Amino acid sequence: MAEILSAAGVKSGSLYYFFKSKEALLLAVLDRYVELLQPAVIEPAFARTRDPIGRIFAVLDGYRRMLLETGFKQGCPIGNLALEMSDKSEAVREKIALNFDNWTGAVRQCLLDADDALAADVDRDRLATFVLTVMEGAVMVARIRRSIAPYEQAIAILRTYFERIASTTCTLDK
Repeated sequence: MAEILSAAGVKSGSLYYFFKSKEALLLAVLDRYVELLQPAVIEPAFARTRDPIGRIFAVLDGYRRMLLETGFKQGCPIGNLALEMSDKSEAVREKIALNFDNWTGAVRQCLLDADDALAADVDRDRLATFVLTVMEGAVMVARIRRSIAPYEQAIAILRTYFERIASTTCTLDK
């Protein structure tokens, strides 16, 4: 809290005027992440390609770039909070889940937009969750190793998986 107060240049009384507790502040931060997902993460990645599957990998490339740009000091802020805070408060856990739901929702929409690029029997909901799981795990391991190699390996395997579940009438962009 002292770091937040110092960075904001305010006294604790001012902070607690707007946020009645530390939890209220955290919930406001999580609400802000919900608002920022599309403009800060999804839209920049989607602007790089029109291919729906390519868009998923563009989002993943954004996380790769962030790891490199921060020297592995920053990961997914929601993933970080999930590990540290999800069992401390039901309201916080629900907001973290909402953030993950919105992320997987964007990926799910790409999978739906891919239409016949994927085999008809592919469960788009489960695959969207799998993509999130791969990304979060890969970010965590890359940060621990201070190396992009684990992230790149995980994403390469994910790409191979996508190639294997592609319909026989389609080739996926690389």
